[in-house]
Amino acid sequence: MGGMARDTGSPRQDAESDFLRARRHQTLSQLAGWLRADPQAARESLSFTEAVQALGRRGERRLGVRLIPLDQIVGSVDKVRDFDRRFRPTSDRSRQRWERVSRLAREGHALPPIQVYKLGNLYFVSDGHHRVSVARAMGQREIEADVTEIDTVIDTEGIGGRRDLDAKNWGLRFLKRVPLTGHRRAAISCTDPTDYHRLAEMVEAWACRLMHAEGAYFDKETMARRWFDEEYTPVLEMIDRAGVRGPDETGADAYIRVAGERYRLIREHDWNMDVLEVIRDQQARRRRASPGGSVRA
Repeated sequence: MGGMARDTGSPRQDAESDFLRARRHQTLSQLAGWLRADPQAARESLSFTEAVQALGRRGERRLGVRLIPLDQIVGSVDKVRDFDRRFRPTSDRSRQRWERVSRLAREGHALPPIQVYKLGNLYFVSDGHHRVSVARAMGQREIEADVTEIDTVIDTEGIGGRRDLDAKNWGLRFLKRVPLTGHRRAAISCTDPTDYHRLAEMVEAWACRLMHAEGAYFDKETMARRWFDEEYTPVLEMIDRAGVRGPDETGADAYIRVAGERYRLIREHDWNMDVLEVIRDQQARRRRASPGGSVRA
């Protein structure tokens, strides 16, 4: 926020100054985002509903009242547009209420715990938005909260804004089509979120060929497990042994790219080291032709 709250000895006057300072910082942050041609840099708070939709909901449990870090409160259940990501007010609409809360806090009154939902390491406010905003403006680090934890299908790691929620949602859609669990799920990560769609199509095509070859049908769970164990894991070992994985590629990135190149070159779905030798030669030629080029190009 740019410093601790000032204290002139008049709670009413200080509360007014608190609000004006918070609004000034929010306006400057928004202006900086516009100047960078990135309006989202203003960090509108995240929507709890959108986050749950993107991550998938498996259940919930009440954790009770506890102290939580203010900088991990990133969103709201129903006041997304009223506060930015740092819970600075985005307009003067609630100024009177904001200043009343600030004045009570400065006078030493005990304020009730806020109510939040916890998703991973992130918190979303259902009640107490002004208390959060005032606490941050006054330089506090923690706040007392009544916490309900939501168990999500996808983790919250790396979420910084709405774009990250979109990326997480691609991963959720993949898991609905390819329901990996445990260490298998943890092992699959695509750098480009849209590649999850490509990977799901590849898994389903592999399963279709396998069911045709075996003359049997198996469900999505079996498909996911068998693909990971019988296709993905041994193929990734071959890719690494042949040295054709790019330096910045995840295992899933490399599998998608190399599988696509394999079919383009030989029009076959079989895997062997001869195929990978051809792909390695292709990569070497591309590097020589374009030293700064990407392996994925």
